[in-house]
Amino acid sequence: MTTRTASWLPLSPGERAVALEVLVHGPLSRSEIARRLSLSAGSLTRLTKPLLESGLLVEVPEGAPLAEVRQGRPSQPLDIVAESRSFVGFKITEDMVYGVVTTLRSEIVTRYDRPLATHDPHRVADQLGEMTAELARAYPGLAGIGIGVGGLVQDRAVVGESAFLSWRDVRLAELVEERTGLPVVVENDVSALVEAETWFGAGRGLDRFAVLTIGAGIGYGLVLGGKRVPCAEEDRGFGRHWIVNPNGPLTPDGARGSAVSLLTIPSIRYQIRAATGRDMTYEEILARSAEGEPMPARVIDEAARALGALVAQISNFVIPQKILLAGEGVGLMDVAGEVVWETIHAHRHPLADPVHLETKVSDFHDWARGAAVLAIQVLVLGNGAGVNAE
Repeated sequence: MTTRTASWLPLSPGERAVALEVLVHGPLSRSEIARRLSLSAGSLTRLTKPLLESGLLVEVPEGAPLAEVRQGRPSQPLDIVAESRSFVGFKITEDMVYGVVTTLRSEIVTRYDRPLATHDPHRVADQLGEMTAELARAYPGLAGIGIGVGGLVQDRAVVGESAFLSWRDVRLAELVEERTGLPVVVENDVSALVEAETWFGAGRGLDRFAVLTIGAGIGYGLVLGGKRVPCAEEDRGFGRHWIVNPNGPLTPDGARGSAVSLLTIPSIRYQIRAATGRDMTYEEILARSAEGEPMPARVIDEAARALGALVAQISNFVIPQKILLAGEGVGLMDVAGEVVWETIHAHRHPLADPVHLETKVSDFHDWARGAAVLAIQVLVLGNGAGVNAE
């Protein structure tokens, strides 16, 4: 299935390139846009004229709020009216649907969550339709829906496989489109997060950028040449085979010493429960480790060394300009950040450039925002297109 949606039409490729540059990097002066796109002043004037006349771009007095926008001075920066369109993003977990509404620049303007009582695809689609209807009452100009799912997603429309939801070959985009009348795009949740950070976040403007997420699972995304690199094994358990310490723990969900066995929240909790007979939350384990309690401290130390080894491996082989560490498990850095950095340095050449590691404390609404960016991309770039589109 190909996702059906309106886009920024009718726009020529040149006009679209200008609009996209301003959307992602603006506000920008005309001279800066011309430099970025290698355009002459005359070509830029020709391309920006219809964009200004249509209201897609506006001239913004430098340093002034959008409410004070005035037209007609070529020296003024050009910008997008971010509030002109709204988008819905959903992140589906095993037991919840997390929803957000964002602007055209992916700023979250509201959050709306509901428990997920069933995994039946049609009933899940019903719930997404109901949530969208609720949001549309407050934001009647909704332009599209993005959905992030943990699992393998095909053609940005079909959930080929999701262990969390026990789904195979679910045509989720079609089901939700039927219920909402809006264009829908579906993607692996980590991929959606990477796209959002590439366009509007930590990876904006970077040529080589990596995202590593730790939480219920291990997620990894790579951007080369400013475009996300798709991979066939997205969220199909490659972290279970990413061996960090061959002598490490064996847990139910990962091979011995794998990234999953050492770093994920369920595995860390499993190790504590198996060793002590006590069931602790991840936050409790971190707190007890910080207090020096032996077993939590040992498990967290091993997790920190695993994280350091992963970051060093990514740095050694990809040479990224930045690595973003995100997910529900990043509290590990607060408790054992020194061990992480010691391990990174131990696995790097002494003359290697410093690793630029940015940590983002994120919740499921950040993942939902990532899904909304998928819908923004489809509007901007056209049918089914993402950051990988030419």
